[in-house]
Amino acid sequence: MALRFATDVSTAQTDYGTVLLDERSGQYWELNSVATLIVEALRAGGDEAAATDAVVAEFDIDRERAQRDVTQLVAELRASGLLA
Repeated sequence: MALRFATDVSTAQTDYGTVLLDERSGQYWELNSVATLIVEALRAGGDEAAATDAVVAEFDIDRERAQRDVTQLVAELRASGLLA
């Protein structure tokens, strides 16, 4: 699943991850380094399994935990209306 942000969502990389701005509401969202890696993997066209693989490789956590993190982040981004 390729992840796409809504057209009125701006992104900026920081030293600590990624900041999202929902221009409709003026709300900012700060993504930590794990969430940033997940978003980058999904935006590159990878699916949730590929994002999970990236998290496991980068942060040396178990696959079950990584899968929960990926699933939760995608659900939160959808619920917030940030995805197209």
